Amino acid sequence: MKKLLLLLLSVLVIFSCERSENLPAPYNPCNTVTGLCEVTGTIQKLEVTTFQYGTHVISGCALRSNSIILDDFINYNVTIIGYRVEGYTTDGGPVYIEVTDIVCDTMNN
Repeated sequence: MKKLLLLLLSVLVIFSCERSENLPAPYNPCNTVTGLCEVTGTIQKLEVTTFQYGTHVISGCALRSNSIILDDFINYNVTIIGYRVEGYTTDGGPVYIEVTDIVCDTMNN
């Protein structure tokens, strides 16, 4: 009986201890004060994902744009400039950026 009580107490102590996992912070290319974002990489069309926002991706960030046709820059190495869309990330998804400007890297296109 004492052994069972001791075992139960040990299990309780183990599960009640706070576990600190050193998980990396999510990637955030945006200025936390202004919300301005700048990301360099290759634009790709967004395919099936676990998150449901954005039309394109670059370097792990979801993109949308009301002023630029992002399809015109698919497979080009570019730097996008824009603002973080408030209320995202969701479902463990990436940072969501409204693209306002694109700079092409003419050396690699």
